Amino acid sequence: MDVGELLSFKPEQTPKRPSDFEREDNQNDDDDEHSPEPAARTQPPKKVNRNEQNASARGASVLPVKEPQISEEERLNILKFVETEEPDGEVLDESGLKKMLLLFEKRVLKNQEMRIKFPDNAEKFMESEIELNDAIQELHAVATVPDLYPLLVELNGVASLLDLLSHQNSDISVAVVNLLQELTDVDILHESLDGTETLIEALRNQQAAGLLVQNLERLDESVKEEADGVHNTLAIFENLIEVKSDIAKEVAEQGLLQWIMKRLRAKLPFDGNKLYCSEILSILVQDTNENRITLGNIDGIDVLLQQLAAYKRHDPNSAEEQEFMENLFNSLCSALMAKENREKFLKGEGLQLMNLMLREKKLSRNGSLKVLDHAMAGPDGRDNCNKFVDILGLRTIFPLFMKTPKRSKKRLLSTDEHEEHIVSIIASMLRNCKGSQRQRLLSKFTENDFEKVERLMELHRKYLDKVEAMDREIDQEMRVDDEDEQDDDMLVDYVVLEISCTDVVKQRVLKILNLHNGSMKMIRNVMREYAGNLGDASDSDWREQEQAHILQLIDRF
Repeated sequence: MDVGELLSFKPEQTPKRPSDFEREDNQNDDDDEHSPEPAARTQPPKKVNRNEQNASARGASVLPVKEPQISEEERLNILKFVETEEPDGEVLDESGLKKMLLLFEKRVLKNQEMRIKFPDNAEKFMESEIELNDAIQELHAVATVPDLYPLLVELNGVASLLDLLSHQNSDISVAVVNLLQELTDVDILHESLDGTETLIEALRNQQAAGLLVQNLERLDESVKEEADGVHNTLAIFENLIEVKSDIAKEVAEQGLLQWIMKRLRAKLPFDGNKLYCSEILSILVQDTNENRITLGNIDGIDVLLQQLAAYKRHDPNSAEEQEFMENLFNSLCSALMAKENREKFLKGEGLQLMNLMLREKKLSRNGSLKVLDHAMAGPDGRDNCNKFVDILGLRTIFPLFMKTPKRSKKRLLSTDEHEEHIVSIIASMLRNCKGSQRQRLLSKFTENDFEKVERLMELHRKYLDKVEAMDREIDQEMRVDDEDEQDDDMLVDYVVLEISCTDVVKQRVLKILNLHNGSMKMIRNVMREYAGNLGDASDSDWREQEQAHILQLIDRF
């Protein structure tokens, strides 16, 4: 076959093939003697084969010829055109906003009048309601110009919008929620500092959080539009808290925490709104102690434990549900930082639930370790520590201490994080347990030829090596100081000092130190530093007692 013929070959377009081939089949039905099938079915494969033969004969060099090429200069011109192209339509200005708000107010009044005149005849006021909804949609343009927010507030636009949250038609309130969500979008708020301050202050003065929560109460999430309204309402709260963290206390006081607890308790299928509720809850109690106390006062600890109990023997069914579970664990950890909630956790049998989760070896094991760490830490964890020993928690925690589970895609805690929580829990029990509970704890370290002492000293060497490597890097100005490794080493050495109160354990510790060229002096120095760093504790009496106790352990060691 001639090369020129190959180059000039062009396959016919696909949409035209059936009709063309059918005509050829009608005209030349007798020409095809080699196939029982019509020409319309045999001819296209032949052309495809010829094309494949052409590509294989000439190689990949055929392809670049067909691709359009542009020069670097043309590319730069296109980019310049895109950057400098004027946007379609006019940009909203002050005059445009005033006209828009005037029309909006007129339609609000008209709708009110029609509803008063014809309260039982929806056909009479429906047209005014549609016009009102259209006016609300037009106000979305304001979100593109946050510098106009002060004018929006000055002309009472925000107040009028918030009044519509109690409109008889939930579609109108949902439309307002969607608009507020866009107005408070974090990326938009960061574009104008003055606009942000003015808008947020107006929302706070108008008690917007309380109005939004009241609107949440009446929305029916079985209707898609209203379920979207719930999601956008939660987004408004998230946006405001991200910009002004102190708003978290206000929105909780105005009923958001109660609504979230009610939503979590509702026997509804898991969905995006339930996940979003858990995220907002985690944000509300993360840094605000008042919200933690409020959560405990409204039986929030029991609600969290009930929700988490579903994952005691079963893993979440999806990645979103796994995130929901993790948010609940994080919320519970934050809540336990308030002293008042430790007792509620104890009475609600939270220790028993966490202990069962550790035994079941499901995904919930990760979160249960963190919760136990928070529940038993510090002087407020004394009752929980003693109770954990009473419910045979030592049988659960020490196998995890001896062997860290292998990390997989489903097991989120790293080896270091797992060891940190386990050592912290043991340290808390040694610090808080008294009497028979303490004796049962200490006896664990003498079992099976001091295997737990061996494991403890292994962790001591591991973290000591990391700290020394980190110190070398700091000296070389390769990295900034990282206190996590130092904290882990201090906790391990604290446990070493506590268990060395018995002579047999102390002898084994010294033997292992000598075997690995370790130093008692190093442990004493680390613990003196640890005692000096207890200054962040809020309870000064406990801090002084703990410092004296550590110094006594150092002298004895």
